[in-house]
Amino acid sequence: MMKPRMQRPFTAQPKRQRGAVIVLVVVALLAILAMAALALDGGHMLVNKTRLQNAVDAAALSGAKTLNQVQGTGNASSLARDAALNTLTQNANANGNSELAVAIGGNAGGFAVVELANSVYGPFSFPGPADASYVRVSVPDYPLAGFFWGILQAIGGGNPAKAVAAIATAGPSPTAPCNVAPLLVCGNSTQYDPANGMFWGYQFGDLEVLKIAAGNTSAIGPGNFQLIRLPGNNGAADIRNALAGGIEQCNSPGSTVETEPGNTVGPVVQGLNTRFGQYSGPVNSGDYPPDLVISFSTPKMTYNANTSPPRVEYQGQPVTSNMGNLSTATAALLDYNDWKQSVANCPGGCEPNGVFERRMLKIVVGQCDGHTNGNNTLPVLGFGCFFILQTAAQQGQQAQIFGQFVKECEGDNVPGPNPAADAGPQIIQLYKTYIGSGVGVPSSDS
Repeated sequence: MMKPRMQRPFTAQPKRQRGAVIVLVVVALLAILAMAALALDGGHMLVNKTRLQNAVDAAALSGAKTLNQVQGTGNASSLARDAALNTLTQNANANGNSELAVAIGGNAGGFAVVELANSVYGPFSFPGPADASYVRVSVPDYPLAGFFWGILQAIGGGNPAKAVAAIATAGPSPTAPCNVAPLLVCGNSTQYDPANGMFWGYQFGDLEVLKIAAGNTSAIGPGNFQLIRLPGNNGAADIRNALAGGIEQCNSPGSTVETEPGNTVGPVVQGLNTRFGQYSGPVNSGDYPPDLVISFSTPKMTYNANTSPPRVEYQGQPVTSNMGNLSTATAALLDYNDWKQSVANCPGGCEPNGVFERRMLKIVVGQCDGHTNGNNTLPVLGFGCFFILQTAAQQGQQAQIFGQFVKECEGDNVPGPNPAADAGPQIIQLYKTYIGSGVGVPSSDS
């Protein structure tokens, strides 16, 4: 009888087993290297993207800040671009940013693009429009060193570059002031048309008397000389400190303000003149530095209350304003436009310890109609920026202050979410960058 034949179970050949293991090891190694590439190169990209965005944000803010200071001068666009690129370079040269510094290679102008516009939505270009106030800085391509980047390229196919980009837009945003001067000018709520440059009856460059003298007719009422009482303040010492710029109290439009009866000549002169580097009484340069530019026309302008209507004169001739340029029939006067040009040329001819816009006062614009003598409570229409033209001189009960209305000035409160479309104090801030025509769409890089 024949025994059945037993079949041996099938087993793989040892050599084939070894081949399969090698394939699995290779796949596993590729997966590990891919994960390493994602972790190392991805983290490297994220860190450098953050560093680049921070540097570009700072550059846009610096450019917009400079543009705000030199706006209207012939080389404003170039100065704004230079400031932005210089800030970008300084950030690149900071500790930890050596890779960014190498990428810039001393040629920030070839690495980043600086453009200007008169709207946060654009269109942006260089040198941009004459009334530009927004600055956009963009770095379209910042190539980075690869570590395991080639593994991802091999697995995913193609040859994607390891690079990051960044873009930032900065410009003014309206804000109510904190450092407000204790002065008030009367406005007209029916004469408010920002689209045509009219703000409560004031237009750019208008010459105004910001504080009247004894014997002058007051629009507020008898006994009022355009002084106001700031909350918690009362008396001559507070008037002096506030006019010197030493009182910080944040305000908001739409509220009311109390007038401060009385002339208070001496403290007014002592406080205001610190802005020109002149000190008398309990004020000093350490607390109250002068403006960057303190020059003004001499002899000074005067107020003639005997004409009809009363007027500001220079050497007996009426002073007129044409687009902010003050003059008489025979002489041109130093004005806001001259100050702006001189500031743009700093540090040449500027005060070594000077501070930008110390000669700019943030003043309440109030509705003065129908009020009488003594202390009054007036509605606040808004806040205006006024450039102080000359020092105040005490001559008996005379201490007038002359200023020019300026559409905007540097703010010191919390900025709002909207771009500037109004007059008054403004703060430079970052905005979402929009790509495309009109309002456009937000950029994912801003």
